[in-house]
Amino acid sequence: MDGYSLLHQWPDLASGKPRHSAAAREELINRLTQYHDATGTPITIIFDGASGPTVEFPSTPEVEILYSRVGQTADQIIERVTHRLATYGEVLVVTDDSAERDTVTSAGGMTSSCLNFIRTVDGALSDMEREITNLNRREREKFNKH
Repeated sequence: MDGYSLLHQWPDLASGKPRHSAAAREELINRLTQYHDATGTPITIIFDGASGPTVEFPSTPEVEILYSRVGQTADQIIERVTHRLATYGEVLVVTDDSAERDTVTSAGGMTSSCLNFIRTVDGALSDMEREITNLNRREREKFNKH
């Protein structure tokens, strides 16, 4: 995922914070970690290191955080990661850069616009919240019967 592209399209995420701020990056990472928890989908977020000062957030086995180096773009990292991960299964790249989406598609990856992916994340998190609410209700009912 192109982290900054996603942040620019997700206005209710870290509202009032600059899009390139550590606070905005952290909130994006937290939301995508929740998405991973809801779906089991491994996540790689790539930030363009040249776009501003970076505060390193540690990668986890579930959510990998990468920053491009000076002289390197996030798109270059996205293309490399897409190529390397393709042997493990489907690769979905989330970006609003149409040229990057064409490059990823030609390399065998799938693409999504940021807004479509945001809708997917919001839907998955709503589903998980609904499931948790229903599970809690059933557990309360079982407990109250005893």
